[in-house]
Amino acid sequence: MSTRGGLLQAPVPVEARAARLPLVVHVLALGTFLMGTTEFVVAGLLPEISGDLHVSVARAGLLITVFAVGMIVGAPLMAMLTLRLPRRLTLVLALGFFAAGHVVVALGSGFALLLAARFLTALATGAFWAVANVVAARAAGPAASSRALGVVGSGAMLANVVGVPLGAFAGQLLGWRGPFWALAVLAVAAMGLIARHVPDDGPGHRPLSVRSELSGLRSGRLWLALAACATTTGGVLATYSYIAPLLTDRAGFQAGLVPLALAGFGAGALVGFLVGGRLGDSRPHATTIGAAGATTVLLLALCLLPGHPPSTGVLVALLGLTGLGANPVLISLAVRFAGRAATLGSALTVSAFNLGTAVGSWIAGLALDSALGVTGPAAVGTAIAALTLVPTTAIALVRGRRTPS
Repeated sequence: MSTRGGLLQAPVPVEARAARLPLVVHVLALGTFLMGTTEFVVAGLLPEISGDLHVSVARAGLLITVFAVGMIVGAPLMAMLTLRLPRRLTLVLALGFFAAGHVVVALGSGFALLLAARFLTALATGAFWAVANVVAARAAGPAASSRALGVVGSGAMLANVVGVPLGAFAGQLLGWRGPFWALAVLAVAAMGLIARHVPDDGPGHRPLSVRSELSGLRSGRLWLALAACATTTGGVLATYSYIAPLLTDRAGFQAGLVPLALAGFGAGALVGFLVGGRLGDSRPHATTIGAAGATTVLLLALCLLPGHPPSTGVLVALLGLTGLGANPVLISLAVRFAGRAATLGSALTVSAFNLGTAVGSWIAGLALDSALGVTGPAAVGTAIAALTLVPTTAIALVRGRRTPS
């Protein structure tokens, strides 16, 4: 049963929640793995790129910034431009543009051309991610939509654990252009898998107009979910972006052990995405509020507790576990609250995550240069993460008022 205010569902049987997810969900996770890899692999290749293109490392870092901007703008824009296309075709075309953008980067010699190619790649990434979330949620059904989105999102988390380190290693061994060639080839292979396994929209599917999609933006709960997307990611990544000086200068990590701590964060984030997706199907509000509260406490502990390598390493891994574990639930809620405008709702979560990351990391950079020093980014992250409790609690309260006893 559904109402404009929310969805009322009978309890989901345990066997339904534990049912195996459709294969297409895992195929879509492969796509997000490629896109998570390309988003962050540049960070490990900046010295090689700056040396080859004769630009400063700071200027080479614009390749990361322009990608984030492309994701913020591109996800909702491409969702609207591809509104009348079949979802399978949209996914295949997105992968095709993704591959083309990487070929341009691999062949290009001018920095401006590389910036344009990265922006094109980000537009394709935003389109793929927005549609992939909707396809995965629909394929899994209401009883397992959060779990399916957790699997799709875990592809990006796995990229931080496997794809980015391998890409950085290959770039140092074979030249920085090598990883971009590899990503282009893998994207072409993924196009075949998507074309084969993503089902047709079906005869009952009727493309919505732009006006119908925009009507979904009238939902107040959608904007609360988007605010939570921005703050939960902004709080965690404000700290994570500058975690290296905190580990070395405060916690006493040797420089060679920093990658191990980062791998712990990535592994925690991967597990958190999967576990959060499972819990979110049965207890979405408890999951989002609990994750926000736990993340705030962990970030505060990083600020206040004396530095000690083992304990700090555990805190960083737990931060990955709780800090990003609510994301699949928030995506699922945004898609639900958007109603008929599910694709636009999904696209806006991509924009919200990237906007939170951009703003949070910018403020954290300012705090790093303040009197707070290396604990400044963690202090900023604590404040932003605590803000997540406001929209997540409001969503739960609104649902409680609108659910009849």
